[in-house]
Amino acid sequence: MPDQSMVSAVSGVATEPITINANKLLHQPASSTENAKIEKSAKDFESILLGSWLQQAEQSFGSLPDGDDDGEQDTGKDQFMGMAMQSLGTAMTAAGGIGIAKMISKQLHKADDARAAEVAK
Repeated sequence: MPDQSMVSAVSGVATEPITINANKLLHQPASSTENAKIEKSAKDFESILLGSWLQQAEQSFGSLPDGDDDGEQDTGKDQFMGMAMQSLGTAMTAAGGIGIAKMISKQLHKADDARAAEVAK
């Protein structure tokens, strides 16, 4: 039967590098790919939100009272108008947007930093 102190010494040596490497991985700052994912997610959210707002505004104000209702019979109008408004929302976000993506990105970075600090404890 092996000596207990020998097993402890051997097991401590064997697991120490693993623990150190795991701690290094957990305590690393956010990588550039993670930062890029956060930025892309925030911009995607803003473009979808803007597209939705634009689509709702177009539906609310897009027709005039007593106007010509011939366009209302076009079955594909709503689908094409939705795609157009989403495209416009994406273009607006790419041009700087209205600041929602920046706010979301800032909050996601804060949450990521807080999570990293909590793991570091």
